[in-house]
Amino acid sequence: MRETYHAGAYWLARHESAEECARRSERFFSMLGHCNPDWTRWHETADSFEEARKLRAVTDATAFLKMFGRKRNRIGDGFHFWLWAGDHPDETTTVNVACGSSSPLTTSVCLLKPPKQGPHAERLLSASLLTEVVRALALAWEPEWAIATSDAYSSQGGDRPRPGTFTGWVMYFSGSRGKVPPLPEPVRVEAVEDKGSLVVLTPEKFTVSNPEHVALAGRVHTLLEGKGLLRPLQPMGSKSHG
Repeated sequence: MRETYHAGAYWLARHESAEECARRSERFFSMLGHCNPDWTRWHETADSFEEARKLRAVTDATAFLKMFGRKRNRIGDGFHFWLWAGDHPDETTTVNVACGSSSPLTTSVCLLKPPKQGPHAERLLSASLLTEVVRALALAWEPEWAIATSDAYSSQGGDRPRPGTFTGWVMYFSGSRGKVPPLPEPVRVEAVEDKGSLVVLTPEKFTVSNPEHVALAGRVHTLLEGKGLLRPLQPMGSKSHG
């Protein structure tokens, strides 16, 4: 069975205005476009694929601010939207965002799901590209934690664990979570400006079917957990981190 993947940034209880969320959204989609040319044309949803293809989404701050003024894009004291890119229904990339809420009960998220199949799917599943995607998530949204990994790996043993508590192919830890300890080869650690650290488990495509990958993830999990880096999200407060 073909493994599927996702990349997501997660944070909790950081109230931000529509203007702030629109600015972050613009930056994220701009950075995505530099990661991959397929991610420069985005669309909103509709009742059919053909109808949705006509709903070209502009991804600048002004357009997002207008979007956040719609009732359907409001949820509690925050905002949400869902966009997609792709030329065929079975080969789309989706981005789902919920942001701006002060609630400690609702996780804010920017979740990207690349295509599950088709000629573009394998090309998008490389360590170099997903590292840049996680970097974009970190810089645009300034989350507490972010990850790109196999769905099969993150949901081993049943339900997917809580954000912040598990390892994966590419991880981001904000500086508030602590310092990343030395990790075994071939793991690579690099800074994301002054905001936090990226951890890339392997330059190969990480798969749950590879026992060496799973064993490495387990060793890294133990080391990160020992330093307190793997823990549930904590409320970030009302202050903007942008």
